[in-house]
Amino acid sequence: MKRSDINHAIQQAKSLMAQYYFHLPSFAQYHLEDWHNFDYQTKQEILDARLGWDVTDFNLGRFEQFGLTLFTIRNQSPHNGKPYAEKIMLVKENQVTPMHYHWKKMEDIINRGGGNLIVQLYRRDEETDLLDEQAEISVAVDGERITLPAGGYVTLKPGQSICLTPLLYHSFWAEKGFGDVLAGEVSMANDDLTDNRFLEPLGRFSTVEEDETPLHLLCSDYEHYLEGI
Repeated sequence: MKRSDINHAIQQAKSLMAQYYFHLPSFAQYHLEDWHNFDYQTKQEILDARLGWDVTDFNLGRFEQFGLTLFTIRNQSPHNGKPYAEKIMLVKENQVTPMHYHWKKMEDIINRGGGNLIVQLYRRDEETDLLDEQAEISVAVDGERITLPAGGYVTLKPGQSICLTPLLYHSFWAEKGFGDVLAGEVSMANDDLTDNRFLEPLGRFSTVEEDETPLHLLCSDYEHYLEGI
């Protein structure tokens, strides 16, 4: 992804959060000069837990079709003892997060505001590790257990949520014609380096083309940009 496209995506996310009065912690606004004055003794958890901005096109090069803009607010680090995580996400109309599951993480995905969030679900075929095209899915939506056919869709309107268990394949996007979605995620500890299994091989973090200065660093930028500070 071009850095200019990442910067634009972050601006769009900040605008949608402001519209729905969702406030981020102060380090969400850090610019490069703020990171140069970063207090590592008291704020190391931000780096260790990979908190902060995350914009990805899954290295497919088609961000408007396959992409996601996130901010990780809290997460487990090697030292904080937290068994949980929380994210806020901008899901754009018809912008798909590709089909995947998590080996360990259980998560609730919440429509915090905007349009409708569409979630498609499949069970995992235990023999092939691919989609089970036959098995029904039992899933909880706002605490209500529902049953869907393989590949079934759940439409989450603002305020609704779905609980996704480990090994359950899922993909999601904002329904066309209803507006972008501000989506929340409340989950067990999040590990985007090892806990994602995408149906098609792809990269969780984008390769960045630096065509302009970062508006805000991504969590995947920390190692590169903060080295030697």
